[in-house]
Amino acid sequence: MTDLTPVIAASTRWLLAAYPAPGGALSRALAEAQARQAITLAATLRYPTSLDVQLLHLLAPSGSHRLDRLTGCEPQPDDSAWRSWIDETVVSWAACLLADPTLATHAARQALAVSEHRTAEGLRRLTAPGKRDTEAAPLLRHPDLLENIASLHRPQLREMLSLDSAELP
Repeated sequence: MTDLTPVIAASTRWLLAAYPAPGGALSRALAEAQARQAITLAATLRYPTSLDVQLLHLLAPSGSHRLDRLTGCEPQPDDSAWRSWIDETVVSWAACLLADPTLATHAARQALAVSEHRTAEGLRRLTAPGKRDTEAAPLLRHPDLLENIASLHRPQLREMLSLDSAELP
């Protein structure tokens, strides 16, 4: 299996539950699009080849336990199946990308250069969010609110992108 869909779907669902959009169907849809783009880009960076994805499926992702503890989330008993597909590193990297569109743009260029997947294309809502996008996802894009999740694996993301502390905030 060389498909990242289960990790992308579960990680996006977790991110939206932890940082919900304000009321309204349009806001929820725009927030979901942004979260999915961030998770997709992060997953593409984390698992750039089909062999990486096969290993992910063989070894299984980390699950949501630590993320739930950090955000104070108390999952329901029937949530355990999809939560087992959450990849902590992917969620952490997505939080970094959501909080910093400049970093997201750099990451998208890097993903296109090194990944077998073409999922790093068409990420405008992530890399160049419009006013409506930012209004639809105030919690999802707030750097201070994302910090406890983003800081988990930010150093690995910056190292993988070959960034030092002076290049990007």
